[in-house]
Amino acid sequence: MKLNKIVSAVLGAASIFAVGAANAATFPDFGVTPGAYGSGFYSPFTADKITGNYVEVVTFTGPGTFDVSLRWNAGQFVADDGVTALSGATTGLGSLFGYGLYAFFQGTGTFASAGGVTTFTLTGGSLSVYLDDDQNTTFVQPGSGSGAWTTGLSGDDVLLATGTAISGEGNLDPSLPTCDPGINCGSFGQSTSFNLTAAGAGFFTSPVPFYNVSFESGQLNNFDVSGTQVINGSMDTVFTTVPEPGTLALAGIALLGIGAVRRRKA
Repeated sequence: MKLNKIVSAVLGAASIFAVGAANAATFPDFGVTPGAYGSGFYSPFTADKITGNYVEVVTFTGPGTFDVSLRWNAGQFVADDGVTALSGATTGLGSLFGYGLYAFFQGTGTFASAGGVTTFTLTGGSLSVYLDDDQNTTFVQPGSGSGAWTTGLSGDDVLLATGTAISGEGNLDPSLPTCDPGINCGSFGQSTSFNLTAAGAGFFTSPVPFYNVSFESGQLNNFDVSGTQVINGSMDTVFTTVPEPGTLALAGIALLGIGAVRRRKA
């Protein structure tokens, strides 16, 4: 992939950081083959984004540092550059006789406040993505951001992918006009490596090899930057491929910079 294509992919992923971005984005397509997951049979389909909601536990561990433990539940696959939501009857995701998708992310970072705006920078973390075949998994949140989420009734769940954090940044600004009544008070974005398991390669089936980077972005509700906080909101995921480790890091930095510019414009 040449540099201009890398930049194009980064621009496309970054656009989902901003609330109400005016320009349409182009997201790389990916193929899914649900097979016999769930009680029914679902045909292969093509999407370019996965939307969902997250709950995270964040503990501010000292001056300027934090630990975070996040759970994300996928809600829908989306196609046509993030425009057309695909129904569960088509994809199987969340349907009565289908399957569920969820992910965990544990990370560490730093933060700084200036002018009423708090900026969070991710310094490390790990990602794991699962398929819940019977949609019966239960979750218990940790007591602090350094703890892991625990699950019940998850013996039939399938690990699809793992990854590690490349870069990430978020901004909390309670003065935003959208921050009323305490929701949509900022945004965040991060990039992680994305490595399919054997089972994951049977689910995310194209391209081959599959994309090696996932971009996650979402909105922040208002919270106190102290102690341990439980935060929830929406978070979306798109994928791309960056061939070289050095370029991968640069792409992550570019993504964050573009996201910050668009947030200021918004």
